[in-house]
Amino acid sequence: MSNLTQLENETIAFDSFYFYETEQFTLLWILFIAIVFGNCGVLYKVLRKKARNHRMNYFIRHLAIADLLVGLVNVLTDIIWRFTISWNLGNAACKIIRYLQVVITYGSTYILVSLSIDRCDAIRYPMQFSSSWRKARILIWSAWFTSVIVSLPIIFLYNEKIIQDHPQCWIAFEEQWQWRLYMSVVAISLFIIPVIIISYCYSVIIFIIRSRSKKLSSCIGIKAKASDSSSGIIPKAKIKTVKISLVIVAVFILCWSPYIIFDLLQVYGYIPATQTNIAIASFIQSLTPLNSAANPLIYFIFSTHFSRFIRNCPLLRWFGCKYQQKPDVTCNQSQISTQSEILTSTKSNKFEF
Repeated sequence: MSNLTQLENETIAFDSFYFYETEQFTLLWILFIAIVFGNCGVLYKVLRKKARNHRMNYFIRHLAIADLLVGLVNVLTDIIWRFTISWNLGNAACKIIRYLQVVITYGSTYILVSLSIDRCDAIRYPMQFSSSWRKARILIWSAWFTSVIVSLPIIFLYNEKIIQDHPQCWIAFEEQWQWRLYMSVVAISLFIIPVIIISYCYSVIIFIIRSRSKKLSSCIGIKAKASDSSSGIIPKAKIKTVKISLVIVAVFILCWSPYIIFDLLQVYGYIPATQTNIAIASFIQSLTPLNSAANPLIYFIFSTHFSRFIRNCPLLRWFGCKYQQKPDVTCNQSQISTQSEILTSTKSNKFEF
């Protein structure tokens, strides 16, 4: 590729970075405030002595730390950069800060993968799962270690470079195929592989829950045996943690898929570099930190105290939110006891956020 074509690509990237500068600046400030205050609130909740004892909160703690770092390192750096227009920190800071940004981004994603694997194990092997935290710690530190290793090429790819008379911290590839390779590797390692693993984990979880719930249908008109009273039981607390994890993962896919898909289409030449598309690219790039701002909101929606507030809200109670279904009269006492075990959790499995 000629030097002229390379300069055109760098100019397009520069224009994309600063297109709709005021709107992006405002959005980034909103995201920064939401990310920092939201995740500080989450960390305050999960670092309490009572909350620290729950395995799920261990994963939430690390995810909140990663999300908080997204705000303090990724978003804040972009805010300052857009304000100054030029990169004024030198080549070494360019490499270090970009490397940290990528480590944090990968770390947040791989912690979600670890969380999904842990929830899958919680449903598949409940007896083995409850006895040790060793695997949880291995999953978390493996996620961070993998992020550190996978991000190492960024140190060599980013350099300080003069673009339109301004020093910028940029990647400069000479050939188009290099951009395609780079974006393909990023898409596979940051999005496709994690989504495949996560999808597998939750497919297994849904299959197990559905297969065990079929056993519960025998309550109607069938006398349950005492020896079967504990079979197929998934505590309510575990179901709640699975729901939280599933919503977090869904938000992650929703926030990242537009960025990954759009950039792949753009780098492979399916989207021309028009001014409209540059505007779309600017908007999509600003959405990626939204995932870190949304996660605290998910935690608080599923919070026990928040749920209690919603249930006790007079207006919602008027609409029937306090409706309680009575047990089926066709079930005898032992069957009702079985249902009670299924719909409630033991003290060891209690999860409260």
